[in-house]
Amino acid sequence: MGLLLPILFTIFVALVGGLYVLGVFRKRRPGEPPLDKGLIPWLGHVLEFRRDTFKFLERMKKKHGDVFTVQLAGNYITFLQDPLSFGAFVKESREKLDFNKFAKQLVYTVFGYVAIEEDHHILHSSSNKHLKGEGLDVMTQAMMSNLQNLMLHSVGSDQKTWKEDGLFMYSYNIVFRAGYLALFGNVPHKSEGGEEQAKEKDRSQSETLFYEFRKYDQLFPNLAYGVLPPKQKWEADRLQTFFWDAVSVQKMKANDNISRWVWDMHQAKEELGVKESNINKYLFVLLWASQGNTGPSSFWLLLFLLKHPEAMKAVREEVDKVLKETGQEVQPGCPLINLTREMLTKTPILDSAVEETLRLTAAPLLLRAVLQNMTLKMADGREYFIREGDRMGIFPYGDVHLDPEIHPDPLSFKYDRFLNPDGSKKTDFYKAGKKVKYYNMPWGAGVSMCPGRFFATNELKQFVFLMLIYFEFELMNPDEKIPEIDFRRWGFGSMQPVRDVQFRYRLRY
Repeated sequence: MGLLLPILFTIFVALVGGLYVLGVFRKRRPGEPPLDKGLIPWLGHVLEFRRDTFKFLERMKKKHGDVFTVQLAGNYITFLQDPLSFGAFVKESREKLDFNKFAKQLVYTVFGYVAIEEDHHILHSSSNKHLKGEGLDVMTQAMMSNLQNLMLHSVGSDQKTWKEDGLFMYSYNIVFRAGYLALFGNVPHKSEGGEEQAKEKDRSQSETLFYEFRKYDQLFPNLAYGVLPPKQKWEADRLQTFFWDAVSVQKMKANDNISRWVWDMHQAKEELGVKESNINKYLFVLLWASQGNTGPSSFWLLLFLLKHPEAMKAVREEVDKVLKETGQEVQPGCPLINLTREMLTKTPILDSAVEETLRLTAAPLLLRAVLQNMTLKMADGREYFIREGDRMGIFPYGDVHLDPEIHPDPLSFKYDRFLNPDGSKKTDFYKAGKKVKYYNMPWGAGVSMCPGRFFATNELKQFVFLMLIYFEFELMNPDEKIPEIDFRRWGFGSMQPVRDVQFRYRLRY
């Protein structure tokens, strides 16, 4: 009997501890948001959340209102769904709400990179220097020359032959490869015996890289959630190893025209004593972060233009006008046009079409770790107590992008939605009679806002600009329905279609 009591006590303590970990004893305290733990201990609502994040959050909002806490795989996450109160989340100090914890976990899980404390500062410092202002001029020119190599190398030889392709794969392929070459550099001319040979090698190497990247990209959502089956996990490991080598420091150093954005971050980490093998993994992070979303976005933009002739006409006329103002023209025997950053600042109609495309197809999930007990103050005066150790999140796609009060007829593509009648950029949107500050959030907000958004926007615009002035293109089936989005990618940026759309294209001369 003397031994039995300690054994029973130990079992009891272990059982209680296990139940505590499973969240069985969690209760809503006075002042806290509604709590919904779900029916499955510890897992809570994670299966429904992963199946369709948008539908799940809409269901919770109808049940509990615009602030609620749910259990997802052992984590308690409070979702804020009132866009007028987003400032309370976005502007809260990093001492209370921290983004870096999730970023560190994600980059290790998906890319194998072990984050360092200085990462955030290094990224933003280099981005402010090289992806804005004069630095963006340089990047725009680099992107331009690589787009010309990939899209226009056959000008003057095979001008009138129609080619067929999937619009998604074509757009993603071109934009990804041009962006990769602009960032990580080109094959040196001397090493290949001449300029044309080097350009051909750029085309072939970037093509191989894209198809490997596409394989990895398709595994990304389940890899991030840690639910890949063994065979796919083995493939993900193989692809990780491939990219650690493909974009490694040593491979990059052999190239010409390496972007200062990438080079400066490599140097900063090297000076801090970060191992080269870990820097190689960080370069893979940069490749995905910079090129994983722009290609899919370019697909959606071209598809929306093809499906809305009035939008296509307006954007094409604007592009032609900008080109004419520079004295350049697309004619047989003329040099390839030089599309500068300054030209890209004179396209308000295209800008609005881009922003509308991102409103409809970009769906980031913004999460923060709650580092200390805090009070969430809503715009209407309500206050909620949020516990240390929990998480907070917002999902702008459902709460802002598709809110019919902020954006009337929200499921329709309206190319001029972000234009005022005088042609200037529209920034005044309202809900309940109050101006909404965060009316479109494809790039996130606050500390997690994409630092490369200006370069990414220029990439997208350059690609579409060149397509419009150099090519004739049309859908193989004019009545083609716009495909649905792949719900598995909710929360990871630009959404992708569940299927491709066939189109054909040819040079205009």
